[in-house]
Amino acid sequence: MHKILPSAATGGKVLKRLLLLLALCSLGAIGYTKVMARLAPGTPTAAAAPTEQADLIAVSKADRQMHLLRDGKVIRSYRIAMGSNWDRGHKQAEGDERTPEGSYVIDWRNPRSMAHLSLHISYPAPGDRQTAQGAGRDPGGNIMIHGLPNGWGALGPVHHLIDWTDGCIAVTNAEMREIWSLVPNGTPIEIEGL
Repeated sequence: MHKILPSAATGGKVLKRLLLLLALCSLGAIGYTKVMARLAPGTPTAAAAPTEQADLIAVSKADRQMHLLRDGKVIRSYRIAMGSNWDRGHKQAEGDERTPEGSYVIDWRNPRSMAHLSLHISYPAPGDRQTAQGAGRDPGGNIMIHGLPNGWGALGPVHHLIDWTDGCIAVTNAEMREIWSLVPNGTPIEIEGL
């Protein structure tokens, strides 16, 4: 009795079909993300009473935690995802996928961002800009605290298992709605490195 083995040509066809299927799935996911980014379904929550709002945000990159504080006491804590190179130090340039370190401020907010709501961190500060320009690089910007990309909120329970942002600080959508209400513009944020 002879075993019938697939020919190299048949194996090649199977591999091509798998690669085509993978490419189509990838294009579908990208397309879905682009469409959802334009729809921006994030609905901001009302601001909490001033006596309940945070007066400081403290981020510990080493602990992968973000804490909202009021009068020196932690009022909320969140597990976070960061830039994929968060552990390589302070953000140096556009595209380095590092999360900044140092003292900044929440200086504006975007209810219609590509991720579920977002609070802008005032990076780059003048010193960041000067350092990057001295190295002939663009310091980058648009560093935010945000939820998941619009349309991907179901991944909230597992989003923190990998660092997937380009340097931002990410939380779940439910957490982002809470943060939105508790953090007014002008709130200082301290981001501590390793």
